[in-house]
Amino acid sequence: MTIVSIWCRHKGDNVIGAGLGLPWRIPSDTRRFRNLTAGKVKVMGARTYSGMPQKVLLGQKLIILDNTNQCEVFDEKNHQVCADINLLKDYPEDLYISGGATIYALFFKIAPLMPDVVVDCVYNGEISVDAKDLVDVSASVAILEQQYTPLPQRFELDNVITTIWLKKGAFVAQDVVKTILQYMETEGK
Repeated sequence: MTIVSIWCRHKGDNVIGAGLGLPWRIPSDTRRFRNLTAGKVKVMGARTYSGMPQKVLLGQKLIILDNTNQCEVFDEKNHQVCADINLLKDYPEDLYISGGATIYALFFKIAPLMPDVVVDCVYNGEISVDAKDLVDVSASVAILEQQYTPLPQRFELDNVITTIWLKKGAFVAQDVVKTILQYMETEGK
């Protein structure tokens, strides 16, 4: 199993969200996320799940982390609720961590579940002036900068610079990295 974390954070303050939404609108970033995670098992928190449009999530394989047992899924065939992150340690498929900040922090704290690959998208533009309840991933970024090595390639599109980071000292499935790099190299073309 390979664990991939993917986020788009704001440069300087590491903000990834505002309440249940995003404090910016970058269609290419949304497309990047959708394309990189297509057909993959995505892991997200109950709050992120409830904030996403149902039509976007229908038919996708999702694991929703919720230790309150209050999350109701609308696609029982493809969506499952998991109350304990530790149950994912031996998951048979690759996992793509999709947020929110609490979920990223959990994965970065549990050694066997630390992401092998981080797709770090950094937005250099402005945050909406109406943005409230800003959510950041600063704690996860600090771990990223200490325990991961960035690949030399940088990809820029629509004021977002993307860097792929690999966990130091870990075996990372080359097919996963190759697929991500191939997409990034041809994105927008």
